Amino acid sequence: MSQNSMPAEAIRSLVEEKGMLAKQLYLVHTTPTGDLDAVLAVVEEHLDYQVQLETEGILFAAGPNWTEDEQEWRGDGTVVIRAASMTEARAIMDADPMHAKGARRYAIRP
Repeated sequence: MSQNSMPAEAIRSLVEEKGMLAKQLYLVHTTPTGDLDAVLAVVEEHLDYQVQLETEGILFAAGPNWTEDEQEWRGDGTVVIRAASMTEARAIMDADPMHAKGARRYAIRP
């Protein structure tokens, strides 16, 4: 018999049995809503916010996504955060000046 999916809780239980912390992380892909001018206008506030999240232990990783040839940046990025729930993860990302000011939109995957 083949499976196409498993309950998330089954995976959590398995990794906890192996001694892992099994803390929930959220992978956020963020993309520009228009041109880079809007993104660049907010970048300083955005980076200040990310430093705050990092200091608070919320931000696990973040950075720009280069083009495949590693020569350009077109405004998108990836953020990995710790949160207690999807609702909390959305609130964290909504408060990022990039999203609050409409320069970028995001998609989250737990």
